[in-house]
Amino acid sequence: ILITYGGGSIFKNNVMNQVHEALKDHHYLEFGGIEPNPEYETLMKAVNVIHNENIDFLLAVGGGSVLDGTKFIAAAALYKGDSWNILTSGGADIKYALPLGSILTLPATGSEANANAVVSRREYGKKLPLTSDLVRPVFSILDPETTYSLPLKQTVNGIIDTYVHILEQYMITREDSPIQDGMAENLLRLLHEYTPQLLQNPNDYNLRAQMMYISTLALNGQLGAGVAQDWATHMMGHELTAKFGIDHGASLSMIIPSLLRTRMDVKEEKLKRYAKEVLNMPQASGEKAITIMEQFFASINSPIKLPDNVTEKHINELVESLFEHNSFNLGEDQKIDKKMAKEIYLRALVTPQK
Repeated sequence: ILITYGGGSIFKNNVMNQVHEALKDHHYLEFGGIEPNPEYETLMKAVNVIHNENIDFLLAVGGGSVLDGTKFIAAAALYKGDSWNILTSGGADIKYALPLGSILTLPATGSEANANAVVSRREYGKKLPLTSDLVRPVFSILDPETTYSLPLKQTVNGIIDTYVHILEQYMITREDSPIQDGMAENLLRLLHEYTPQLLQNPNDYNLRAQMMYISTLALNGQLGAGVAQDWATHMMGHELTAKFGIDHGASLSMIIPSLLRTRMDVKEEKLKRYAKEVLNMPQASGEKAITIMEQFFASINSPIKLPDNVTEKHINELVESLFEHNSFNLGEDQKIDKKMAKEIYLRALVTPQK
């Protein structure tokens, strides 16, 4: 068994001691240092360990980044050829993978219950996703007490990531899907209810448990089953993380209000439904719904505009990079082309700059 993890918090909060105790009758090695945005170079070092030590099972202990990185490791360990192709193909090239389990310490990505991962390669300035059922964890342990020690910033980023995961599958122009819509609206209502309580009471077991469960449900496949999905906000956010090192959650709260305003012509009806069913504002316009969403993000100190140092020149570079590895337009209807993507980024500027 290879235990993968990120920083030292799991040693401070006793999680790793529990892992060691549970595995005392098994042979295991450890591989630490997986970054908050897992780096290709780091993950390939773990692949070398697997090859040298004949590892046959992976156990990811940490948050979504550790899980994402471990999913890539699981695939790359058995991949024939250049492992970078796993990411440039979006996971389509994965034919085999080592089995993995997870012990979750940071709810956000839903990676503990899905087949998705995102990996960065700093030397290329890229952050690319992969999807393959072969890297879905065979089990995941979610203990709310492991999240007590999370810094406030990480808790907020996790909440934003969860919120936008839901929106990417709900705030779209799609066919009638009352079951998924109802589920999404209930989860969003609960996030509005629980978030201020949790930030006031970070060691409340029940609140932590509910937020963990919501994060899992947000991206375990149920909300998006059989219906269109957007994901343009995530793709555009990945570019901000790759170029500027912006936290993933923060990148999402910066982009999604701008995206919704830019696409008001097709998203206004769903925004009005969101206002009615989630915000309890049945008469609100689409613009009012976005404003309330921004106020929610700002109330928990998640940014809603790009940093001051981002200029239009940077945005041109972001757009080029975005479409360099996306050969098709973005959005659930694939209507977001280079011109519209630039407009979305520009709307997110604090003040228009040249």
